[in-house]
Amino acid sequence: MKIIENQTFDMERTLYGSHNVLAKNCSFDGPADGESAFKECSEIEAQNCFFNLRYPFWHTHGLKISASEMTELCRASLWYSDHIEITDTKMHGIKALRECSNVLIRDCDIRSPEFGWSVRGIRMEDTTAVSEYFMMRSENLTFHGVRFQGKYSFQYIKNAIFENCRIIGTQPFCYCKNLKLINCEMMDTDLCFEKSEVEACITTPVDSIKNPLSGHIYVPSVGEIIRDDADSQGKIIFCGQKAETAPACQDQSKPCMAIA
Repeated sequence: MKIIENQTFDMERTLYGSHNVLAKNCSFDGPADGESAFKECSEIEAQNCFFNLRYPFWHTHGLKISASEMTELCRASLWYSDHIEITDTKMHGIKALRECSNVLIRDCDIRSPEFGWSVRGIRMEDTTAVSEYFMMRSENLTFHGVRFQGKYSFQYIKNAIFENCRIIGTQPFCYCKNLKLINCEMMDTDLCFEKSEVEACITTPVDSIKNPLSGHIYVPSVGEIIRDDADSQGKIIFCGQKAETAPACQDQSKPCMAIA
């Protein structure tokens, strides 16, 4: 593997077409303002690197990023790429992840509007994220210990599992298919689960739930239940703390008290 260390790059497509490269303590920044540093590359590692230019990883196959920073100017940083592992990294540019597959994100700080669109196969662990339209139209998601805040999150996703996560913001989880939430918190969330196929155990009160298509939502309380769609058949089940019979819950202790 070729090692590039302690260098600064600002030219257009500076490492285009590279293979088996480790970049350590490098900076992608400068007056030339060149984009697409690692376009059409494979087997790339970036350790403790600083990315301040656009589109660094497009069509990259086999990528590991660790202890690095992508600034607000590093927009659309990972597109059309696969077999990606990102750890201990700041991802602060808009549209940071899109049209990618086989992605692991762990211990990261994400501040990226329109993050994660049309991603296939992503696992996210112990990460904080702030975004709008987060993960739209993605499928095969597994989230564990994720804290998310933002509007219109997880719309049109398919085959997703969320465990011990916290979701904050309006209109999450709408138009989802095969959605499961296990012991999750939902804070300041309204108009949730519209037209979604869902099995969920929520441990906090929810502001409002609107027209869940099918499944069961176990929740301590709901401020408002909106049923103005004849196709809405999802059951909302009020529980003291955790649902005794909730298929989405792992720790069940108190029985259900009402069904809506």
